[in-house]
Amino acid sequence: MNKVMLIGPVGAGKTSLAAALAKNSRPVTKTQDISFADGAIDTPGEYAQIPRFYSALMVTAMSASLVIMVQDATEGKSTLPPAFAGMFARPVIGVVTKVDLPAADRERARACLEQAGAGKTVFFVSTVTGEGLNELMDYLQRGGACHE
Repeated sequence: MNKVMLIGPVGAGKTSLAAALAKNSRPVTKTQDISFADGAIDTPGEYAQIPRFYSALMVTAMSASLVIMVQDATEGKSTLPPAFAGMFARPVIGVVTKVDLPAADRERARACLEQAGAGKTVFFVSTVTGEGLNELMDYLQRGGACHE
């Protein structure tokens, strides 16, 4: 799997997703700064929510082969601005997390990611039940960024 960068708002499940992709079972804590581990670049949610941090995301994305925008399926609104993905000089896909929760609205989350520029490649996952993780892993191992 090539190195991927995970971006999205606070609480979207980026760190949990990175741990699940790495098959790492250690406890997940709040990401305080950009971290590089296990083939993933995990970014704090504040970096996607506060425009003055966008330049840090753009520079960091250059170390990745693929950017994954993460959207919580239970979030009622998009927290990423329209065409947000356009700032990255890398392919961008979307991942909807927390699809196992009762309040999950997959299509609303997909629409949020598409509006932010993730395109049509969107995966639906749960790091709790494992739903969708194999499909995402297969995509990444096949060099998904090469297909975008």
